Amino acid sequence: MAKVISLVNQKGGVGKTTTSINLAAALGKEGKKVLLIDLDPQSNATTGLGLNSNDFEHDIYEVMTQKCNIEEAIRKTKFENLAIIPSTLNLAGVDVEFVKRMLEEKDFRQNEQLKKAINEVRHIFDYIIIDCQPSLGLGTMNALVASDSVIIPVQCEFFALEGITQLLNSIIMVQSSMNPTLRIEGVLLTMLDGRTNIGLEVIEEIRKYFKDKVFNTIIPRLVRLVEAPSHGKPINEYDPTSRATEAYKNLAKEVIERNGN
Repeated sequence: MAKVISLVNQKGGVGKTTTSINLAAALGKEGKKVLLIDLDPQSNATTGLGLNSNDFEHDIYEVMTQKCNIEEAIRKTKFENLAIIPSTLNLAGVDVEFVKRMLEEKDFRQNEQLKKAINEVRHIFDYIIIDCQPSLGLGTMNALVASDSVIIPVQCEFFALEGITQLLNSIIMVQSSMNPTLRIEGVLLTMLDGRTNIGLEVIEEIRKYFKDKVFNTIIPRLVRLVEAPSHGKPINEYDPTSRATEAYKNLAKEVIERNGN
C-alpha cells in the first residue's frame, strides 16, 4: 500500500511545488512507483512536468467532486515510474462547492473526499505525493485527512518560522478529530544561499525547534532548479549533474529510509 505524503506550508514561495515535483521524480528514479497529485489551482506541478490543460480530460477537481473516477484522472508522464493527477483552475472552486454541500445536504464529511478516492489506488503505487496549495482551506484539509504524513518545506530566510505555529495547530486538529495516525514526516530546509550568514542562522533555529524531524538534506538555491519547470522537466532530467539533482536524490533516500521501504 502506498505511503501518502503531503507537502504543506500555507506560506507561499518556500519550494513546496519544486520539492513535490523533484521528490516524486527522485523516488521514481529509485525504482518506486509514484503518483503526484497536484492539489493547487495554480497547476504548477502539472505544468512543471510538461503538461497543460489541453493534454487531459479529467483533473483532481473532478475526482474530489466525484465527477470522475480517480483512475480516469491518472496520467502517465514521460518520466520513470511517475504518474500525475493534474490540476486546473477549476480547483479554485472546490472550497465553495464543499461548503455548499455541507449547508444544503448536511454532509459534513467533505474533508474525506480525497481520502476515499486515494484509497481506491493505494495498492498501485509505493508513494503518493500531494502538492498542496499555500492555504489551510478545505483542499489542504482533504490532503491532511488523506495523508500518512506531512513534509513541511521551510525556506532558509529570516521569516522562516512565520505561520508554522498555525500550520502545526491545523495538523494537531486533524490528528485529534479526523486522522489520528497523521505524523510529521520531516521538515525540509529549502533555498539555502550559502553566501549569506542568515541561512546558517535559520538552519540552527529550525533544528533547535524541530530537532530530529529536520531532514539532513538541505535544498540549495540554484538557477538550474528554477529553470527546470519552464522546460517541463524535474531537475534530474533537466540537469542530471546539478547539485539540486544530488540533493533531491538524497532526500528521496531519506524518505525511503524513514519508511523502511
